[in-house]
Amino acid sequence: MELRAFAEQVLLSDSLSVKLQAPVLPLTDQDPGPAILIDTPGRPAALLFAPRRTAPAMPHGSALHDPAKRAVAHHIMANHELQALEVMGMILLSFPQAPADFRSGLAEVMVDEQRHTRMHMSRCRDLGTEFGDFPVNSWIWQKAQTFRSELEYVAGLPLVFEGANLDHSIEFEEAFLQAGDRRSAAVMRTIHNDEIRHVRFGMEWLQRFKPPGQSDWDAWTQALHFPLRPSRARGTMFQHQARLEAGLSEEFIQLLREYSDDTDQPREQTRG
Repeated sequence: MELRAFAEQVLLSDSLSVKLQAPVLPLTDQDPGPAILIDTPGRPAALLFAPRRTAPAMPHGSALHDPAKRAVAHHIMANHELQALEVMGMILLSFPQAPADFRSGLAEVMVDEQRHTRMHMSRCRDLGTEFGDFPVNSWIWQKAQTFRSELEYVAGLPLVFEGANLDHSIEFEEAFLQAGDRRSAAVMRTIHNDEIRHVRFGMEWLQRFKPPGQSDWDAWTQALHFPLRPSRARGTMFQHQARLEAGLSEEFIQLLREYSDDTDQPREQTRG
């Protein structure tokens, strides 16, 4: 199966089962085709992006003793994983001339995102909710529309969204355990372990894409588009060791931990 066909399957299909269908191996990249831009991913009607402020808010940890609230949490996280998958498909189609090992590595991460989406969907179903029962937002997809290069992609999605999930996954694992839901906690631990590899992918490619002589921190922060910024790349339960395992240096981790939005210099730019 060609990487382009896999990206099109993920990004353009309006069938959720097709979007989440694993690629036929081996994946080849002999015909990457021309660059194309997609404004909105294909989705089934129940999962089309809803107007702002109509999707449910993430329940607080103390509310997760209620199975219905746990279902809402998994529903929101399934949409997060699906959006990340779609953004990765968008990157494959937007940058067909990116290095071959970047493209193949991204496809490997996409398979993880498909699995994560299915895991959250399964827990939703176990808790009495189908994926699509609630409106879903487009936060990750909309922020990804500012990515104008492969460097900006790795700065944004792997190192901000997935970087923050190093913390959020453990926060939810703890909350689910406190609620007595070991199955949901196990889902979060599995995702946490995968996120370490995903963040490592982002850091490795940040180092390869950045200008010679530039620090990792400067390359990262200068590639971000507001409102993405370092404070968005961490949660409450800061996972120092996981970040070391993901290839972040002690200096980078310390700067991230100490970062204050008061020093941020936002820049408003759009893709295209």
